[in-house]
Amino acid sequence: MRVLVVDDDPAIAETVRRTLVAQGWTAAVAVDGAAGFDEALAGEFDLIVLDVMMPGRNGFEVVRDLRRAEVWTPVLMLTAKDGDFDQVEALDFGADDYLTKPFSVAVLVARLRALARRGAPARPSVLMVGDLRLDPAAHTVHRGDTRIELAPREFALLAFLMRNAGTAVSKVRILESVWDVNYDGDENVVEVYIHHLRKRIDAAFGVRSIETVRGVGYRITSSGA
Repeated sequence: MRVLVVDDDPAIAETVRRTLVAQGWTAAVAVDGAAGFDEALAGEFDLIVLDVMMPGRNGFEVVRDLRRAEVWTPVLMLTAKDGDFDQVEALDFGADDYLTKPFSVAVLVARLRALARRGAPARPSVLMVGDLRLDPAAHTVHRGDTRIELAPREFALLAFLMRNAGTAVSKVRILESVWDVNYDGDENVVEVYIHHLRKRIDAAFGVRSIETVRGVGYRITSSGA
């Protein structure tokens, strides 16, 4: 397993590198976003660990441009604990997972193993469900020719549902993917955001694309009307 670690903090980068080597993996380190982007384009990596806050080219820009270049290597981003929307933006720009700092190296390894099992299937740069279109890089949503403005968390929730179109996803899975795996608040926050989404992307257009699957969770389809 070859992993690229992109972080301008030498201590963190070296800790992650040593941890991965101890697992029997090969790890390369890039000291800033520009170098990390070039390494990711030129190298054959199975996974990328990418910090958000770096001088020059930040992590959001790196993952966005990698996806635009159709580099689908799974990316785990390291985000700030107090960054209000760092986690949401990480997913919006094309990251596969994230950890907030400070983090446990054991959890880091577990999350990387999970990403490695999923592999790196090619993903469309624009998500489509019927006439609903979401562009993660441009951060835009359209129903037909009409642009829809969404708050950051609404956008991340819609992107998650569209990436899993046709599949029923539970509240727990939504919370883990769109909020935080350590989120310990009320699960009903998902219902609140689903309600907001339905008003913006469905009710305003006379359709019902977000379905409630009793006993399971929610599913988005192109057939609701």
